[in-house]
Amino acid sequence: MFDTMHRRPLAGLVAAGLFALTAAGSTSALAADPAPNDGLNATYWTQRAVEFKANAYGLYKLAELRLDQALADNSWTALPGEQASGYESLPTAVILDLDETVMDNSGYQAWTVKSGNGFSSKTWTAYVNTETSGAVPGSLEFIKYAQSKGVAIFYVSNRKDIEEKATIANLKSLGYPVADDGSNVLVRGEKEEWKKSAKSPRRMAVGATHRVLLNIGDNLGDFTDESDGTPDERLAVYKKHQDMWGKQWIMIANPTYGSWEGAAFGFNWKLSDGEKRQMKLDKLDAWKGPE
Repeated sequence: MFDTMHRRPLAGLVAAGLFALTAAGSTSALAADPAPNDGLNATYWTQRAVEFKANAYGLYKLAELRLDQALADNSWTALPGEQASGYESLPTAVILDLDETVMDNSGYQAWTVKSGNGFSSKTWTAYVNTETSGAVPGSLEFIKYAQSKGVAIFYVSNRKDIEEKATIANLKSLGYPVADDGSNVLVRGEKEEWKKSAKSPRRMAVGATHRVLLNIGDNLGDFTDESDGTPDERLAVYKKHQDMWGKQWIMIANPTYGSWEGAAFGFNWKLSDGEKRQMKLDKLDAWKGPE
């Protein structure tokens, strides 16, 4: 076989390549395969794929359309069962999660992939304190649009209270609106009743004073506390609230982490990477392959 462009025998090309490798120290020049990491493709997609950017931006453009619909309908609420009675006459607001909804933390995810480290509270807090999270495409434009309509902004995040100061500084550096007293940033542990990761108490706190038009997040737990079940139980929750998706509830795609992953192995994060990977594989519906 010949290389059709240069008319050089393929064997000659191989020999030339081997010679070059030998001259450079062939054994050291051939890099070892990187260790497998379940987060590589998801993190690469989040950082480098225009498909992610277009998806997030498009969802925030949809949110603008839904916001206008909500403003025109006083019965519209994104907090079914959690909204205060008489909400129809309350000032309006939107609730947004922070991580992977407003703030892009793919730098931390990339560090875990390249270093081989898993998530830990210690390294996560260290990352938060660098105040280097980026902006999820479309989020700032949507928030400014909502503000232009007189709609209040509330961020409901499971970042911890010890991370709130750095979080607020990071948000401000990116141009996101934050109240002078930080009262529109509701983090875990900020109040006694907010110690747990379940967000219902914080959503209800916003709903007590505002008609919540939209809830925007990247994880099932951003919308309902029914997020820690088995994959089948979570599917039932999704179906129960199907009328909300894309209307009052806007879900931003996040393939890097979330309760969807923990559901695959019963939220037993102490299992080894291999054990967790096997349990994910066991839950895949696979084609049998060619006969």
